[in-house]
Amino acid sequence: MVIYLPSQHGNGAEETPLLDELTPREIVRELDKYVIGQADAKKAVAVALRNRMRRQRLDPDMAEDVMPKNILMIGSTGVGKTEIARRLAKLANSPFLKVEASKFTEVGYVGRDVESMIRDLVEIAIDMIRDEKMEEVEERAERNAEERLIDLLLPPQTEPNEVDSKAREKLRDKLHAGKLDEQSVEIDVKDRMPAFEFMASPGPGNGPDDMDMSNFKDMLPALFGPRTRKRKMPVAEALDYLIQEEEQKLVDMDLVTRTAIERVEKSGIIFLDEIDKIAGREGGQGPDVSREGVQRDILPIVEGTTVNTRYGFVRTDHILFIAAGAFHVSKPADLIPELQGRFPIRVELKSLTQEDFIRILREPKNALIKQCMALLETEGIKLTFTDDAIKEIALFAAQVNEVMENIGARRLHTIMEKVLEEISFEGPDLKKKNVKIDAKYVQQQLSSIVKDQDLSKYIL
Repeated sequence: MVIYLPSQHGNGAEETPLLDELTPREIVRELDKYVIGQADAKKAVAVALRNRMRRQRLDPDMAEDVMPKNILMIGSTGVGKTEIARRLAKLANSPFLKVEASKFTEVGYVGRDVESMIRDLVEIAIDMIRDEKMEEVEERAERNAEERLIDLLLPPQTEPNEVDSKAREKLRDKLHAGKLDEQSVEIDVKDRMPAFEFMASPGPGNGPDDMDMSNFKDMLPALFGPRTRKRKMPVAEALDYLIQEEEQKLVDMDLVTRTAIERVEKSGIIFLDEIDKIAGREGGQGPDVSREGVQRDILPIVEGTTVNTRYGFVRTDHILFIAAGAFHVSKPADLIPELQGRFPIRVELKSLTQEDFIRILREPKNALIKQCMALLETEGIKLTFTDDAIKEIALFAAQVNEVMENIGARRLHTIMEKVLEEISFEGPDLKKKNVKIDAKYVQQQLSSIVKDQDLSKYIL
């Protein structure tokens, strides 16, 4: 099976094969555009993605037995763990969910159960497929909506005649030229059903997907029929509303649901963050027992099980799980042995240096400096950074990470905000629209904060 990504041209109906053409080396090259360094982690996820493509070329009997090689990433916050997983999912056009393992509670306790991550992933996949399908029918929906709007704008006639078609074309020309945008038109809009909440006592077997009443609110519109009312609105707004209505008519939601479940099962990716926070040894006391219980609940999901969702049953056998944690207090060996065995690929991400920060500020497609320049350019301010300014910002970030908690590249965001605070505030009123940031300016903006250790704890 070839995995396709939607084409960047046209209305999205045309698709271009991409992933099957990418070798692991090329996958790493794509990740390099957004994440600096961490070659080992990129290599591991590239191989995992390539193996997924290889599996899809196997005979179905053989493919069924080839399990994904789940990955455990070990590294401090802000070194790129989440970004690598997120970019991999975008590259693969895969449903992606990031979830904190520490948010789950053991079965039988009040809180989120581990199966909710699969239900959330299905919801993400449905949104993803629906957007793709709507893109495919967009042109047709626009044509249909335009015809309906012209029907409403035309004066009432007893029977169609030659003038009717000429009048339609005149209205169409005016509509395209935007001359009717402010004119009002009365259309039928659907009333939203009031929100209903159904409560159940917490406990095993009483999750939202186990209740007989769980889909009742979905059935209400079908039972009573959709209610509509007349509403006046500007032509431009009415056209948008009618396009949305036509898109919903043209998209087969049953097909969307089936495709979404299939994509989750074949190419879903779940990023389990903070897995170190549920690491507890067997025989522990107090919180350790609960942590071990959460691990044992996660185990069957990662091993491969069937989860009941509101859209049907979903198998987790071939979902790729990427777990991550800092492991400052605990270590991977503190996870229960069965769970350790389900993450055969382990990579350690390195702490970021001043040189890494310089590259992060400059090189990625979405580099922080590029973002700041683009934001201020919206108000006509041309912002430039000298090389020594970039080095100074990177040096400050590295030094603050050393003396305080090391939050990796996230420190750059805080420091950049402080450096540009005055310019951002004064921006609309600045007479001089060309602004150069040099090392001296960076030092002026940060020196007072860095000198005051107590203040720097809160600000940086």
